[in-house]
This record gives sequence, structure tokens and C-alpha cells, in this order.
Amino acid sequence: MQRVVPSDAERRAALRRMKTIATALLVIAAVVFAVSFALQDRLPWLGYVRAAAEGAMVGAIADWFAVTALFRRPLGLPIPHTAIIPTRKDEIGASLGAFVEHEFLSDEVVLGKLRSVEPARRAGEWLREPAHAERLAAEASVAANALLELLGDDDVEQLLEQLARRHLLEPEWAPAIGRVGARLVAADQQRPAIDALLARAEGWLDAHPEAFGSMVSDRLPRWVPKLVDRFVDDRAYREVLAFVRAVRADDAHPLRLAIDRYLGDLADSLQHDPATIGKVERLKTELFDSPRVREFAGEAWAAVKGSLTAALADPESELRRGLRRALVELGARLAADEALQAKVDGWLTDAAAYVVRNYRSDIAGVITETVERWDARETTEKLELQVGRDLQFIRINGTVVGALAGLAIFSVATALHALV
Repeated sequence: MQRVVPSDAERRAALRRMKTIATALLVIAAVVFAVSFALQDRLPWLGYVRAAAEGAMVGAIADWFAVTALFRRPLGLPIPHTAIIPTRKDEIGASLGAFVEHEFLSDEVVLGKLRSVEPARRAGEWLREPAHAERLAAEASVAANALLELLGDDDVEQLLEQLARRHLLEPEWAPAIGRVGARLVAADQQRPAIDALLARAEGWLDAHPEAFGSMVSDRLPRWVPKLVDRFVDDRAYREVLAFVRAVRADDAHPLRLAIDRYLGDLADSLQHDPATIGKVERLKTELFDSPRVREFAGEAWAAVKGSLTAALADPESELRRGLRRALVELGARLAADEALQAKVDGWLTDAAAYVVRNYRSDIAGVITETVERWDARETTEKLELQVGRDLQFIRINGTVVGALAGLAIFSVATALHALV
């Protein structure tokens, strides 16, 4: 059950009530003392009442002085060792910081607590609930969207451009292309591509025989009869189609071998021929000059940012659904896999140990520095609001205990006097 913390206004009202009660008891004790003191000669038994009231007043005034001396000077008098909190605020802050550093942030306390709570198992049991996974995914999406908004588009585009230049444009392309090409040729990986090209060529020729119409005959002399023109065109079409089919059917066809040799020579030139390497580099520079690279970087970032923003904002997007599934699966594994729990607990313990050992003084120093920055009057009011109500019980208890002590002392003294 979550504890409800009262507000400052509620604390102030409760402190005022307790002060009123404690002061009222002192006033009542004073009235009773005055009445009993005046009438005790006529009514001897009122001597006991007077003694009790007298002890109550002494206890109430003594405890009022002790409680008041913590926060201010009683009656404004410069009595030594009063107004302890405002005058020794900085020392109290330093002592509190040192106490937290040595007692709460010690290795034994922090690591012992982490080992006892089994954080990985508890996190897994919480995370494997779909509602909890959805909540975490929603919070992560909000944080990611905020991060995307914080990232300046110009800065990201400049970063992408720098990365593209460093990793894509600065290295020479030709040797890398040549090495890949040489491996492909050595493994005959070019054959499927050539087969596909030949198949497309044969299919196109089959489907478009008219494409060869007059392609050859237009180059014949004008005096050649039209019949001869049609024969030549038809013959050229059939020869080309037959050639393509022959190359497709024969893996050792001279054309195939010539292509293989050409590709092998090209791969070697790309790796070792300075002229070929220079041509590729010039082509690369022309294709990826600065404006084009910057434009590409901007378009890429805009596309990625837009897609991510839309996916993160939509609870039913594939990204959000995938994140939820991943979180639920992670939770189920953490809850059931003891080996994984031990590993994660070990990581958390090592991380906590590192933080505690290296930043223990800095963490405790926050307390000391914060108290030092507080105004003395403000600090007094804050602390009195926190503990003042409970301290008023000391005044009430002092009144009651003083009354009992006064009555006991008077009774014992009276009894001893009667014996004498």
C-alpha cells in the first residue's frame, strides 16, 4: 500500500494543534496550582494537588525550553546552546552526509540489499505481464520521440554526410569491387547473370520478330529488289536468334568464355591498374559531389525520422507490437531462467558496486551541499514541520511525568515528615 505523504499545509495545521494542546496543559496546570496553593491551608489534601500541578508546570516549562531551543532562542534570549538547528545547519548537513555515506552507501548495505531482493526475477515477473510491457513500451516510445525532437535535423544530416564520406566515399571503390568481382568469377557466379540476360534476349526476340524488319535491308543498295530485302532481314533475324540459343545451350561457347575472360581482366584491372582505379574514383566523385551527398543525407534522415515518429506514436504499429512482444518474452525468460537471473543480478551488482565505490562521496556530498545552500530560517521551518508535531508530545509527556513526579516527591516527603 502506498503511503500518503501529508502536505506542508497539513503538517503546519497539525503542529499548531499540538502546540495549542501542550500550551493548554501548561495553563491548566498553572490554574490548578494557583487554586490549590490558595486553598491548601483550609483543605490539606489540596497540598497533593498543588505538588502535582507544580511538577506539571516544571516538566512542561523544561520540555518547552528543550524543544524550542532546537529551532530558535527561547523568548529571544541569547542563551548558550540554543537555536541549535539554524546556528549549526552546515555542521548538521555535513554530519548527515557523512552518516549516509558510511551507513547507507556502504558496500555491505547496498550489495546486500540488491542480492536479497533478486532484482532480475522481480523485474521478469513484472515485465511478463502484457499490461506492464505495454506501459514500458509506451514510456520508451515517448522518450524516443522526445529524443528525436531534440536531435537537430541539420546536425544529424551533417553527421550522416560525414559518415557517408568517411566510410563510403573516402575509401577507394575500385580495389574492393575488383576483389569481389574476382571471387565471383572464380566461383562462376557470373553464369546465372549471363543466363538470365540470354534468356531475356531470346524471349524478346521471339516476341518481337518485326524489330529486325528493315534493320539490315536499309543498308543495302537501292537497286537491290524488295524480295531480296525481305529475305536478308528474315535471314538476319533467324541467325541472331539461333546464335542466342546456341550460346544459351553451350556452357563452353566461345562467347561465354570471352565474357569470362573479360570479367576476369576487368576485376584484375580494378585492383591493380592505376588508370582503371582513377576512372572509377572520378566517376564516384562525379556521382557523389557535396550537394548530392548532403541532399541524400537529408532525405535519408527525413525518411527515417518520419517513419520512426509515426511508428512510435501508433500503439498498433509493427514497431510497438514487436517491442511489446520482446519485452514480454524477456520478462518470461527472466522470471523462469535462474541462470539468466544470476547473470543479470551479477551485472547489476557489479554496476552498483562500481557506482558506490567511485561516487559514494559525491552522492553524499549532494546532501551536504544542499543543506549548506538552504537559508537558516527556511531550514528551521522545514525541519520543524517534519518533526515539530512529534516533539510537542515531549511537552505533553513532560507535563504528565512532571505531575506524577511532583506528586510522588510530595507524598514521600509528607510520609517521612509524619514518621519523624
